[in-house]
Amino acid sequence: MRKNDPIAHIMATEVATVQQGQPLSDVYCLIGNHNIHHVPVLDGKKLVGLVSFTDIMKLNLALEGVDAHTLQAVIDQQFTLEGVMSTNLATITTGQTVRDAAEVLGSGEFHSLPIVNEAGELAGIVTSTDLIRYLSDQY
Repeated sequence: MRKNDPIAHIMATEVATVQQGQPLSDVYCLIGNHNIHHVPVLDGKKLVGLVSFTDIMKLNLALEGVDAHTLQAVIDQQFTLEGVMSTNLATITTGQTVRDAAEVLGSGEFHSLPIVNEAGELAGIVTSTDLIRYLSDQY
C-alpha cells in the first residue's frame, strides 16, 4: 500500500460549494441534485463550515409529507446556513498524505475531510468512500 501518496491522488477537486449567507435550501438542492453528502461553506475561497446530508435530514424529519417547493421555503424561513453548518472541522492541507486522511477519517468522528491550502482555501475534499475505494484498488 502506498500510504504516503499525496492526498491529491484521491481528493475530489470539483467540489459543489455554497457561499456563507446563501439560503439553506441551496444546500438541500445541491445534495439532492448531485447525489452528494457533504457541502463545504465558503467565505470567498476560505472554508468556514460544512453542511452534511445528515444535517439536512434532521430538518426534514419535522416536515415529512410536504412537496419539495414548500419544504425549501420552510427550511429557508426557519433555518439559516450558519445555524446548521458545522464549523468545528477537521481538515488537512494539500501537502499531506493519504495516511494522514486515513488517520482522521479512521477516528469515526467525520465522514468527509476538506483539503485546504496554506491560506485556508478549499482545494478539495476526501470522503470515507474515497478512502475505501483507494484501499480497494491497492489489493
